[in-house]
Amino acid sequence: MPELGAILTAMVTPFDAQGRVDEEAAVELMQHLSDHGSDGVVVCGTTGEAATLSDDEHLGLVALAVREMGDRLTIVAGTGSNDTRHAVHLTERATELGVDATLSVTPYYNRPNRRGIVRHYEEVARATDKPILLYNIPSRTGTNMPSDLLAELAQIEGIEGVKQANDDELGPIDGLALYAGNDGTLARTLDLGGPGGILVSSHVVGDEMRRMVDEPENRAEIDASLRDVYDTLFMTANPICTKAALNLLGIRVGGLRLPLVEADEEETAAVRAMLARHGLLETAAT
Repeated sequence: MPELGAILTAMVTPFDAQGRVDEEAAVELMQHLSDHGSDGVVVCGTTGEAATLSDDEHLGLVALAVREMGDRLTIVAGTGSNDTRHAVHLTERATELGVDATLSVTPYYNRPNRRGIVRHYEEVARATDKPILLYNIPSRTGTNMPSDLLAELAQIEGIEGVKQANDDELGPIDGLALYAGNDGTLARTLDLGGPGGILVSSHVVGDEMRRMVDEPENRAEIDASLRDVYDTLFMTANPICTKAALNLLGIRVGGLRLPLVEADEEETAAVRAMLARHGLLETAAT
């Protein structure tokens, strides 16, 4: 599999005051991420509110990322769906647009059985010659892919890695590169020999998360110092607090699309306090 990098940020999708995708702000955010520790970005994933994007918006963002930042960041496109035909379509189009890899979440809501999951990914894999990263997040999809199923899926040509967001089953899988699916497991994933993580906190503490990769002797200490960042950004549904943090830092990303709503006063105060504890508001002011 081509090297995708260690710090892959699951990027929020900026919206303007009318709720439209703000492409200028998206490029500015990608530039910020590139300057602060990210090796790549995942566009149109869960954090990017992909469930509320039309296919035109979705693929437009993928094309924008490849065109504007493909020489500075690896571009991974979220192309998962609970409709196999739709997942195949998005995967085919993202491949044509020139992404480095795709991220394909377990089909959600339908809750397919094991044979259905295997058939789903066989069809998706036929749609691309780019690496596919599986995404196991049973808290959102309602279906877990246990380690033996992940090992079976690794036998499908083109399936090269897994974003593991089931912390209880974090561990090496033969044939798959292991990426942390939750920010709090990045240190553990790196210690297990995984290449890195697909992360959210790297929007605001990307430089520190990069240090966890580059300074293994300090990894545990850095991880401990960032626990309040993880807790605060995920105190309610992601990416509500992540967008609040970025807007407070002067990085314009706008609001959210329903059914997600903007951070309330208590949540915003908690985000502001966390940013202040880490000296990030002072940095933004300068």
